[in-house]
Amino acid sequence: MSGDELDLEQEHLTELYAHVDALRAQAADRVEAGGDPDTVAVWKAEVSRLDGIEHGLCFGRLDMNDGTSAYIGRIGVFREADDEQLLVDWRAPLARAFYTATAADPQGVRRRRRITTRGRAVVAVDDELLDSDGTEEHLVGEAALLAAVTAERTGRMREIVTTLQAEQDAIIRSAERGVMVVQGGPGTGKTAVALHRVAYLLYTHEHLRNRGVLVIGPSRIFLDYIGQVLPGLGENRVVASTIAELGGVLEAKSADPDAERKGSARMAEEVAHAIRSRVRVPDEPVEVTFEEQVLSLDPATCRRAVCKAREAGLPHNQARLVFQDELVGSLVGSLVERMESLVLSEDGRPLDGGSADGRLSAADRNALSAAGVIVDPDDDAPREVIDSADRDALRASLLADDGVLGALDELWPELTPEQVVTDLTGGGPRTSADVPLLDEAAALLGHDAAKAVFGHVVVDEAQELSEMQWRMLMRRCPSRSMTLVGDLAQTGSPSGASSWGQVLAPHVADRWRLAELTVNYRTPSEIMAATEDLLAGTGLRPPRSVRSSGEVPWLERVPRGSLGGLVGEVVAGHAEGQLAVIAPSDLVSELASAVGAGLPVDLTDSVVVLEPGQAKGLEFDSVLIVEPAAILGGGGFGRSDLYVSMTRATRRLGVVCVGSVPEPLAGMASREPSSVVR
Repeated sequence: MSGDELDLEQEHLTELYAHVDALRAQAADRVEAGGDPDTVAVWKAEVSRLDGIEHGLCFGRLDMNDGTSAYIGRIGVFREADDEQLLVDWRAPLARAFYTATAADPQGVRRRRRITTRGRAVVAVDDELLDSDGTEEHLVGEAALLAAVTAERTGRMREIVTTLQAEQDAIIRSAERGVMVVQGGPGTGKTAVALHRVAYLLYTHEHLRNRGVLVIGPSRIFLDYIGQVLPGLGENRVVASTIAELGGVLEAKSADPDAERKGSARMAEEVAHAIRSRVRVPDEPVEVTFEEQVLSLDPATCRRAVCKAREAGLPHNQARLVFQDELVGSLVGSLVERMESLVLSEDGRPLDGGSADGRLSAADRNALSAAGVIVDPDDDAPREVIDSADRDALRASLLADDGVLGALDELWPELTPEQVVTDLTGGGPRTSADVPLLDEAAALLGHDAAKAVFGHVVVDEAQELSEMQWRMLMRRCPSRSMTLVGDLAQTGSPSGASSWGQVLAPHVADRWRLAELTVNYRTPSEIMAATEDLLAGTGLRPPRSVRSSGEVPWLERVPRGSLGGLVGEVVAGHAEGQLAVIAPSDLVSELASAVGAGLPVDLTDSVVVLEPGQAKGLEFDSVLIVEPAAILGGGGFGRSDLYVSMTRATRRLGVVCVGSVPEPLAGMASREPSSVVR
């Protein structure tokens, strides 16, 4: 490419950054000026948005057959003087051809130019003329794509806005309505596609900016890993959370021997039954003491109060107030009847108003005062002994009486989610499997009134969610607008999904659609070939790898006493990119100490040590798997855990076995003396 072309693109890029700098300065001035907190927050968000798109502001240009051109970038930029569009947002309809035009279907594009920048400098341009005969199948922007997937990893996911492929773009721009399931094997970019879809929906559906988008990930490690993607696309108004965090549990054990039972939808009825069973209709009259008077609530009255409270359709703790109101009303009636008939004179004669004309005598007033009924001393008008105001005063006094409330609480107690779940599961530290049970209880008790409701929900590693976790998420998205990302071949939980229809049917019936990603851009063909026996008999097809690394995965057996030494040797020989050592949980601390890796994990380190579950959704230049037999034997989903572990690498894979080699790996080549996971 000539220097003139580079100079031309540099001139345009410099103008773009000048406009962005001006917008950033304007937003910063608004923040500095202060004022209404909500307004200041909006301008702070704008400063953050403009900071997020600093890298790679402009990455492409379309030259059309009609002689017009359009630059494509992270946001839209206009020249204020003449309102000319200097940069088209990648999400705009005009930009779509940048990702989907081919020689077979050029869509009016004569030339597609990819612009590579470093900081604010243009370092390269690459042109693709769409004027061939259209018979050759190819990936759009293949050179840029392969450069991106082979670049060294940094511990943070990169956005793929510059290299989106047609099948990915189709999912990103799909309509918002309903549930979309994105099924894709390792390396297909399904997580990145889901995040780019969030950015697209926020751009095209203004209401989502107000209602919000929730992104659910399998772990905080994973959420940290993807945390830079949306800001890099100009979006920072998304809530990211794990299931446990969504339920307000910041620290929960992940291991739970009872996780499968707790994840079953049958637990919803168990939770409901546990709450209903705490409401008691007595077999005998319940005596209530008030102001040294003994009142009685008979079983029939209690039963009617329970029925009326349940008919109100309110959550348990709110329905309790209806129940109390009904029974207190009954108690008021008993008190009034007693007062009307038993307000006596000093010689024991009943009083009915004190005189023939219905006026109160002094004795009447004294008796009513002793009963707690306040009578205006200036009021000598004819009246009943107890009027409506007196009834209200009695009701308030009863509701304020600890003895009365204690008796009512025995019949219909106020409950907390923790009490309900403890009744079902016992005490002890809470696990991740308990979180949806607590959430279910909170919903039935009425504790979830302040929980956020979102306009759209994205779930990554969706195949791992239990039936109870799905109930928890559906409560937060009444519109059922969702993007679910997963791979059934990677299900690693006994309460996870074996089919998408099975988990979604209770919530959306058949109103969901499936989109499949079939091309593996990340994992080399050599590594995918090594996983073939793990998928044998599952009926699931691995995605097609588009590239070869030239590196043959290797396996070595070592005695237990030599394990740390060999792993240390491999790590010491590692010189390029990021290396992950993936091992069973009981070996993680030992191996981290042996290689000097930090715990808890910092994904930006050059060497990290992880459990298989922690590796879900992540990618590394090189992976060393330790003791695969223990990973396979870690439960009914050991094959899935090993499959996930082996497919995290973008370049090289090594396996170290203590003792026997698992059958699915028996065909792997032995390690050569010079073979290290570099």
